[in-house]
Amino acid sequence: MKRTMMAANLHGVGDLRYEEVPVPECRDDEVMLDVKYCGICGSDVGRVLTRGTYHFPTIPGHEFAGVISYDPEGRWEGRHATVFPLIPCGECDMCRKGYYELCRHYDYYGSRRDGGYAQKIAVKRWNVVLLDDAVPLEQAALSEPMAVAHHAISRLDIKAGETILISGAGPIGLLAAQWAACCGAGKAYFFDIDAKKIDYAKTLGFYEYTDDIQTDVVLEGTGNGQALGRCLRAIKPRGRMVLMGNPGRDVPLSQNDYWQILRKELTVYGTWNSAYKGTTDDWTAVVGALKDHKIHPDLVTSHIIPLSDVNRAFSLLTDKNTFTNRIVLKIDE
Repeated sequence: MKRTMMAANLHGVGDLRYEEVPVPECRDDEVMLDVKYCGICGSDVGRVLTRGTYHFPTIPGHEFAGVISYDPEGRWEGRHATVFPLIPCGECDMCRKGYYELCRHYDYYGSRRDGGYAQKIAVKRWNVVLLDDAVPLEQAALSEPMAVAHHAISRLDIKAGETILISGAGPIGLLAAQWAACCGAGKAYFFDIDAKKIDYAKTLGFYEYTDDIQTDVVLEGTGNGQALGRCLRAIKPRGRMVLMGNPGRDVPLSQNDYWQILRKELTVYGTWNSAYKGTTDDWTAVVGALKDHKIHPDLVTSHIIPLSDVNRAFSLLTDKNTFTNRIVLKIDE
């Protein structure tokens, strides 16, 4: 086995380098995954360009899939796999109840430890999600955002024919709309500050939201205060709403918008990450949907770019004149 590999390594805020690094050690409770594709999450943009990760250097990337090249137990070599990126402690009260996504002392591939912007990664056997080998790995790399979207939609408990409004027409919003359709939802509406994203959502059969429409359920996917207020005003009385957007700052709410919750007796849920191997399992749903072609992650992929060109990918994501959805990195051989 080669002792070095190529990776995109973050040395500091704005300092992402495509360089040669040591191949990680594969411990007895891990397998070695040869990464083939890795998605660039919106959270990666913040980590790389503004906030940084928990230490430097760090290899980012938590949406990835590939082929298992080494298994200390000799069972999974050659299998295609993706990875649940959160590593729970297994000991806190939430872990003991099977809510691993709510672990109080978790680790995380791509932010707290090295992730998938690399040719190889050693991953905990517990976190490995085996795939049907017929599933294209460039689609399987988006299993994590598919699972996050499924988790959010599951909380809404959509009934057949119910309409949904989604704030934010990015990749996870578009995947959520696909999951809603699988639940039997009626029309799916979107609003977004980027008109190009709305135009693209309409090509997929979804609708642009206008303020004269009220929907049965709402998914707020931006973490923006103005968007949250608009969502609250859009819900029918006794409607249901899930908050999924990760706010970058305080989220103010006007008195009138707060009254929407009270006077319409709304049910508001929160969601974070996805459920795995516990009380529920969004990843089982993802594996089945990929195999049966029920969800189409290729529809949210706008670019596939070589890992060696990773900085161009981030330039595209921050260029307001260029339409991007999910950019997927193809890992160089």
